[in-house]
Amino acid sequence: MAVTEQAITPAARQAARALAAAGQGAKNDALEAIAAAIERRAGEIIAENRLDVEGADGERPAIIDRLTLTDTRVAGLADAVRAVAALPDPIGTTIRELTLENGLHITKQRVPLGVILIVYEARPNVTVDAAALCVKAGNACVLRGSRLARHTNAVLLDVVREGIAEAGMPPDAVQALGEDRAELARFVADPHAADVVIPRGGEELKDFLLETSRIPVLAAAGGNCHVYVDASADPAKAVAIAVNAKTQRPGVCNAAETLLVHRDRETLLPELRAALEGAGVELREDEEAWATEFLDLKMGLRVVDSLDGALQHIATYGTGHSEAIVTEDAAAAERFTREVDAAAVYVNASTRFTDGGEYGMGAEIGISTNRLHARGPLGLEELTTTKYVVVGDGQVRE
Repeated sequence: MAVTEQAITPAARQAARALAAAGQGAKNDALEAIAAAIERRAGEIIAENRLDVEGADGERPAIIDRLTLTDTRVAGLADAVRAVAALPDPIGTTIRELTLENGLHITKQRVPLGVILIVYEARPNVTVDAAALCVKAGNACVLRGSRLARHTNAVLLDVVREGIAEAGMPPDAVQALGEDRAELARFVADPHAADVVIPRGGEELKDFLLETSRIPVLAAAGGNCHVYVDASADPAKAVAIAVNAKTQRPGVCNAAETLLVHRDRETLLPELRAALEGAGVELREDEEAWATEFLDLKMGLRVVDSLDGALQHIATYGTGHSEAIVTEDAAAAERFTREVDAAAVYVNASTRFTDGGEYGMGAEIGISTNRLHARGPLGLEELTTTKYVVVGDGQVRE
């Protein structure tokens, strides 16, 4: 249910306090109830999603792909919730512990962030992933999806709240903000409305929130990712990784957008071209292409003279998301991983692995390219902050 922004904050704060005090068992019970409700209402979810997909006729294929929920993807939503439930509870864990000379015992512990606003575009799976992660990490969340997914988001929100309530937890732990951009602007202009806002979408959404929000923004840049085929690259690995990174799911942020090939490996170009073009990829070799996040079966291509040339290209055009090198040279791999500035850096593996589920996090809210607080997939630990607990026996400071 979407309510007015004035009503959201008090209810969310109250729910956040209840979640922060809840034990792991109670939170896991709520997650299991959510997963069961998704399975029970799968037909309804698919029917509502079909309305959104039909209404998105004419949108880019990448948008349609992100928007569409199949039977398999709905089952995957329930599986992801159960995977989050199976993870260790980060809340209350001790990060650091010490006893001072004066006898004070200090522990640094993980605690919830509080209330999290998550703003996302045509990604209805985020409704479930975000709710599951926030509940497990003891946070309340306010969800703001897009018009394109309004029917799917509405039924998924209802399913999530139903599961939470069935488990005896406050359903206002998960609420929705309306789709109006002015309403969103008013909400984020209030620094007390939430504790952090996480955008999951394109550059326009990120820029809008960075410009208007007085709530801290944990933002992600776009995914202009690269695969660099080094001078010593194994041909079979190079072809397999380049094709997978571009075509396995081209409309997502960890898909590779540019293929860089060392001049000493130009002999591989015919094979690389044939494999990519055979998979439907349009290859472009111009600067505009190198600067573009296509989210489609299009890919930039550039031959570079050296590893230094590849590093400079990535520094110029990369967005700090995911970068890969294909090489059999340990020194080149070490330089690449040390010098490339990105949330995830791969040696002889596809960029498509940058994903909370693939990293064993159960699910994720998004991929952060920030340097502060969290970088990479935003899973359970990334949705916490810390608290120092100091226990004494009457000590006073002189």
